[in-house]
Amino acid sequence: MIDQEPLPFIKAYLDHLQESLGSTHRLSRCQYIWLAFCLMGILITNSIAWQKFERASLKIYTKQALSKMFRWSKISWDKLLVSSVQMILRKYGIKNGTLVVDDKDLSRSKNAEHLHALHKIKDKKTGGYVLGQNIVVLYLVTEKFCIPVSFEFYAPDPVLSAWTKDNKKLKKQGVPKKDRPKEPDRSADYPKKYEIALKLLRGFSERLSEIRINCVLADALYGNGVFIEEIEKIWPSVQVITQIRANQKIRVGKKESACKDYFRSYQGWAHAVSIRGQKNINVTAGGARMHVCSHNKKRFIIALRYEGETEYRYLIASNLTWNMKEVIQAYSLRWYIEVFFEDWSGYCGFCSMAKQCGVEGSERPLILSLLFDHCFLFHFRQQLFIENKLPLATLGSLVEKSRFDALCHFIKRIIYSEDPKQYLRHLEEISDDIFPCNPSKKHLSGLNGQMESALRTVA
Repeated sequence: MIDQEPLPFIKAYLDHLQESLGSTHRLSRCQYIWLAFCLMGILITNSIAWQKFERASLKIYTKQALSKMFRWSKISWDKLLVSSVQMILRKYGIKNGTLVVDDKDLSRSKNAEHLHALHKIKDKKTGGYVLGQNIVVLYLVTEKFCIPVSFEFYAPDPVLSAWTKDNKKLKKQGVPKKDRPKEPDRSADYPKKYEIALKLLRGFSERLSEIRINCVLADALYGNGVFIEEIEKIWPSVQVITQIRANQKIRVGKKESACKDYFRSYQGWAHAVSIRGQKNINVTAGGARMHVCSHNKKRFIIALRYEGETEYRYLIASNLTWNMKEVIQAYSLRWYIEVFFEDWSGYCGFCSMAKQCGVEGSERPLILSLLFDHCFLFHFRQQLFIENKLPLATLGSLVEKSRFDALCHFIKRIIYSEDPKQYLRHLEEISDDIFPCNPSKKHLSGLNGQMESALRTVA
């Protein structure tokens, strides 16, 4: 059950957040209580749904009141996440780190027609398509902890998507290119994913200019020349490491060839490398500094195969002064955002249920879910681990422990009340109103009798 008083670590987190927001964007008392209640609601229900919050709090607040506060309260939503990141980095004295860019697909119900940036996405499990949202996330990896710092929703240009679909049909029918409609210009309202990533990186450099960025990591989707060159304008000395496609054209001397074709005859040799600062593992890798045709620039290209794998992956690094082991070890840090996505999907509410419509209805719950992830850096056990340079606890274990703590707080409220027996009787009386028994659709009882008579006839 959601107690009126938030757990100590949530209260400590919000107190520090208040200071970071400053006088201009400071939360009012009502906003502070509402935000604390929402964080407790995510903890207990693993969702961001007002009706679930209402039931879990025994109707301390109604879903209408919670929704009204969400929609109309003048909370500085654009400052909440930024201030939270700034406050956490200051608290733990973080001066440098590595930024990881990646995006995540979230499948949604086929009836969810009014969600922001909803579009067809490829379902990796079935190979088909589902309705969903795609979110580009910027993640900061530091020597003490890792946190999400910013995000933006991605959606394909519907006009361009329609043209692509029609163009494929006409091409299959044998219509020559000159007779097919020309490709329309992409709307500025629908930027590409790498353009969104660059926007997030520029925002980070402006708001957190005191943080020294050593490296920027991304997968093959972001491995184009414009992306790397724009990052080098933001941080001139930074190392940018991405994957590239196996068919990427490279040039050695005057000869051009696909990346996989070049490394087929130059497969590298065995190395022992430290992955993510843990034990050494064996990899097969080879690399060379070569001209990448589409980038029109020389890059450090590495063919990498981990132990037990059969296929090579190809890394590209912008800073040619790094050696191969340094590049491989740095790129392994990209794994941390995959762990974050798994935790976020399982414990932070947003991925499991999203019912609010419109831009605000998607962005604000996502901010709440990221604040929920941030607040666990104020859990007393996590703080103890950070201060003593010990391995941090998993989010799942902290969530489970905090849920038990919340249950203990609720039991204490009953025990320490003036009349515990009367309080329990009151809870029993209101239980039917809070947790009604809804009619089932999997049984015949109570229907109009036609199916029952049909069953008797068959019998």
